[in-house]
Amino acid sequence: MTVTTDDGVRLWASASGRGEPLVLCHGGPGLWDMFEDVAAVLGDLATVVRWDQRGCGRSERCAGPWTTDRFVADLDAVRRHFAPERTALLGHSWGAQLALAYTLAHPERVSLLVYVAGTGIGPTSEWRPAYQENLLARLGEDSERLARWRELPAGDQEGAVLQWSAEFEDRERAPEHAERMADPWLGINTECNAELTAENRRGLDTPELYAACRALDVPVLIVDGERDIRPRSAVDSLERALPKADRVILPGAGHLPWVEDPDGFRAALAAVLG
Repeated sequence: MTVTTDDGVRLWASASGRGEPLVLCHGGPGLWDMFEDVAAVLGDLATVVRWDQRGCGRSERCAGPWTTDRFVADLDAVRRHFAPERTALLGHSWGAQLALAYTLAHPERVSLLVYVAGTGIGPTSEWRPAYQENLLARLGEDSERLARWRELPAGDQEGAVLQWSAEFEDRERAPEHAERMADPWLGINTECNAELTAENRRGLDTPELYAACRALDVPVLIVDGERDIRPRSAVDSLERALPKADRVILPGAGHLPWVEDPDGFRAALAAVLG
């Protein structure tokens, strides 16, 4: 299925399940939808809408622009197509930041925000050094793997799979989980990744952002994997700012908590959907 944005870019989208709509926002930036398991787990609780962000995955290749405002407008085009009035949103990692930005811009169009494995609204310096240390420690479990990862260029499939393997607490199954993320391999949009990552960092830790979150009259569920290599304390700033936030931390799960604790993830969503 195709959704066309207001500037004519064609976005890949798909809907499955039954019930009220739940639009998913994948991580990255520059990646593609990897939510097959989420759609399967939640399909009896909601009509799950998946889409690839502009210039990524199965969506039309384009020259951007790579800005949060542009992606918020694209998300609104997807929302209008599947939910003319309001929708629940679920964002993961970078997609959690996007879903939050959309909710702050259009609170009347969002019934519920599910913020999964994001990094909060405080400065990046509060969590990124620990993340980098944890990433290198995970990859360094095998010195040859770490050396190979360091020599591969940005956007390389092998390098991405090696890095993604660090995202899982179950070290025995981590390579299998990472390989599944790359199947099919749709290519990383490295320009999109670099520009949106830089813009997102500049927009954090501002008085305006804290004030907007404090004024948000939309229920928010924050879902974390306890063993995410990004310190979960990064999300504390967002939780404190939001007036209508609940938080679920899934023990033994990493950055993709629905993979390592599907039952806990489903239970957390079942409590708020519908």
